[in-house]
Amino acid sequence: MLQLAYIRDNKEDVLKRLAIKNFKDAESIIQSVIELDNKRKAAQKQADDLKAEANVLAKQIGELMKSGKKDEAEVLKTKTAELKQNEKQLDENLKAIELEIHAILVTVPNTPNLSVPIGKTPEDNLTVFEHGIKPTLPTNAQPHWELTSKYNLIDFELGVKLTGAGFPVYKGKGARLQRGLINYFLDKATSEGYLEVQPPILVNADSGYGTGQLPDKEGQMYHCQVDDLYLIPTAEVPITNIYRDVILKESDLPIKNCGYTPCFRREAGSYGKDVRGLNRLHQFDKVEIVQIAHPDKSYETLESMREFVAGILKELELPYRTLKLCGGDMSFSSALTYDMEVWSAAQQRWLEVSSVSNFESFQTNRLKCRFKGNDGKTQLAHSLNGSALALPRIVASLLENNQTENGIKIPKVLIPYVGFDMIN
Repeated sequence: MLQLAYIRDNKEDVLKRLAIKNFKDAESIIQSVIELDNKRKAAQKQADDLKAEANVLAKQIGELMKSGKKDEAEVLKTKTAELKQNEKQLDENLKAIELEIHAILVTVPNTPNLSVPIGKTPEDNLTVFEHGIKPTLPTNAQPHWELTSKYNLIDFELGVKLTGAGFPVYKGKGARLQRGLINYFLDKATSEGYLEVQPPILVNADSGYGTGQLPDKEGQMYHCQVDDLYLIPTAEVPITNIYRDVILKESDLPIKNCGYTPCFRREAGSYGKDVRGLNRLHQFDKVEIVQIAHPDKSYETLESMREFVAGILKELELPYRTLKLCGGDMSFSSALTYDMEVWSAAQQRWLEVSSVSNFESFQTNRLKCRFKGNDGKTQLAHSLNGSALALPRIVASLLENNQTENGIKIPKVLIPYVGFDMIN
């Protein structure tokens, strides 16, 4: 959530940045926030003036009582009672204005970094780096949904029977490949200094609000209505919320956490050829990296996280590219996002496998995640996160890109984790 003081002091800059995100009616919405804040300030001044007047009367009443002037004191007591009633009404009005301001602010997205490309669709994203050689496949090459059936790795139809579409059942070497990738990703993260945590996969509404999924993405989350809990769309939500309502020390920064969880997304409105097989699921596995950083170093941290993800893709021997997302393709909470995509040789297209984002103080303002600087002043930290990595499309690309006449080769780095070098 944007800070109200920042909006007041930087209105034109806020509007300029929100335009990059194609945020509709930005000018009228921001102006309404400022006008409500002026109204709030006026109500606050009235309330403060009444309290000051009541304090003066209380002192006068005490002096009159000491002097034995009870009748005069009673007159002032009547006036004090009226002031308290007016003060109560002003406090209620003040709370109503503050709630109205908050209700608007939670609908306003984060302001993007000025380096974010102008654009509205994924086609407007900027390719900033590409690595690797796209493999040449055998003439009888198959997409991963056929390979998983051929080698009995994943049963999509059984998942439909048990739950519904988008909930695959991994079997045999397919299950071992999943487990091996998770352990490999976690080992890579912990060797990079990330503390592994295993968070709950159900969170309360406060946690969803803290990282910006609520109210923006409520329709995309699975909601357990009886208990008012949400299945997490990513480990970012519980891991970042560890630091909700926490005041850290500057020496604590950066804080680096990683965690594996299943992830759940309704993916409402998704359809077509791009959702076949592992391309888009309702339940999938992912290892997430999260950092709480000093504001002066968060963009340096973002670059290091991007390089970390790129290093994993290189070890997996997957051709990949890095995109800087345009304003129209960014998430609600992000200030700058890099997407990492791997080449799917059988599908002849790029598949997103990671997003690495800097949220600046947008999430931490909601979370009230602060740190006390060496100068003794308290300020908001910056939060960042990245997929390192999401498994489905990694698996899809590994199977497709490494298929041969004799089976599917396993990259060298994964052999110790899965216990085999070939799927046949």
